[in-house]
Amino acid sequence: MAELTYFACGETSHDMNRLLRGARPERRIFPAGAFLYSSGARRVLFDTGYAPEPWRAGIGAWAYRQLLPPRIDAGDTIAGQLDPASVTHVVLSHLHPDHIGGIRFFPDATFVLSDAARRTLERPRLREGVFRRLLPAWFGSATVVPSPTFTPGPFGLRTADLFGDGSYLLVDLPGHARGHLGALVEQRVLLAGDAAWGRDLLGAERRIRLIPRLVSHDTTAQRETAQLLLAGERKGLQPLFSHDQHPAGTDLL
Repeated sequence: MAELTYFACGETSHDMNRLLRGARPERRIFPAGAFLYSSGARRVLFDTGYAPEPWRAGIGAWAYRQLLPPRIDAGDTIAGQLDPASVTHVVLSHLHPDHIGGIRFFPDATFVLSDAARRTLERPRLREGVFRRLLPAWFGSATVVPSPTFTPGPFGLRTADLFGDGSYLLVDLPGHARGHLGALVEQRVLLAGDAAWGRDLLGAERRIRLIPRLVSHDTTAQRETAQLLLAGERKGLQPLFSHDQHPAGTDLL
């Protein structure tokens, strides 16, 4: 029987008034979420949360930490919450620090990321928020499975079947980062990554202020993705965003 569980692997915070026009000046906590899908011998981790501090990843990572200060206490890493050796696959929604920090713990897993994300990793620009020094030295030679061509799937989403049985569909969710991926689990729960900063912010993309908008890969695509997810919700889709707080120790399916 399949199961989907959630882990908060550190957190950051941001002033909502600096994120959205018209928002109240209050600081909000954003967890760095990861999701584990278990079915038979498969244990598929979606994202890996923050890396433990201290970071030594250059001036770009220093600037990132000023804008979005990470906090990760002892035991909050993904490896502190599950057995890394049990994970068979790691799907990366994209390559920002709050999603790749735990990669180092999974040297034996098969990694899955989009072709566009892989190209970004080769020559990242500063505004893309990808810091290669946060990655383990072996990651460049890891077994990486590029996502195949996406085709029309459930809820109007463009999907690629990871295992060929419909249980875990990679989903093209463009906008936030180049090659941004989600995952449709068991045809109903969508791991939506950073398609929005949170469910309550889905549809508020036009209110995003200039600086956070500048770090988005494609703001037009981001708005279109949001409308697609809102339409999917009306048809029964259940999106789960990486920076919302979800119940731990509960089967989210």
